[in-house]
Amino acid sequence: MKVVLAYSGGLDTSVILKMMQEKLNAEVITVTVDVGQKDDFKKIEEKALKFGAVKHYTID
Repeated sequence: MKVVLAYSGGLDTSVILKMMQEKLNAEVITVTVDVGQKDDFKKIEEKALKFGAVKHYTID
């Protein structure tokens, strides 16, 4: 199963990412939306992939 997770890079969504993998045996694709915040989107992508996302998208 593949699922898409709106991912902020914070603790909550990082834990949810791992839970979706472990409990649902899901391939998790993460998405972050740039709505003008000052986040480092490259670091968010790196964190998502480190936690096991199969792919990450940043939408501007």
